Amino acid sequence: MALSSTPWQALWNRLPAPLQNRYYLTLVVFLFIMVFLDRHSLWTQWKLWRAQKQLEEDRTFYQVKIKEAREEAEDFELTKEKFAREHYYMKRADEDVFIIQEEK
Repeated sequence: MALSSTPWQALWNRLPAPLQNRYYLTLVVFLFIMVFLDRHSLWTQWKLWRAQKQLEEDRTFYQVKIKEAREEAEDFELTKEKFAREHYYMKRADEDVFIIQEEK
């Protein structure tokens, strides 16, 4: 058994046959860098996609809440007196208020 001239040569000979092809090896290294190490890697793209979906869900949720709040504000404008009577027990000077609490 002959000793290899460099430590790299021994490592190179132990690689499987497809990896000894330098073009294939270059392609594998390139894909590894692009998938895992690059700034725009697949992992980063997946996290960004997931964040985008979450933001879209939040947007629809808040649009519904805004619509409900606007409807409530319009309803409040029409029923200010009723709201004041029910929540703050306000009354006119010439009337009596009876508070009836319902059991839940």
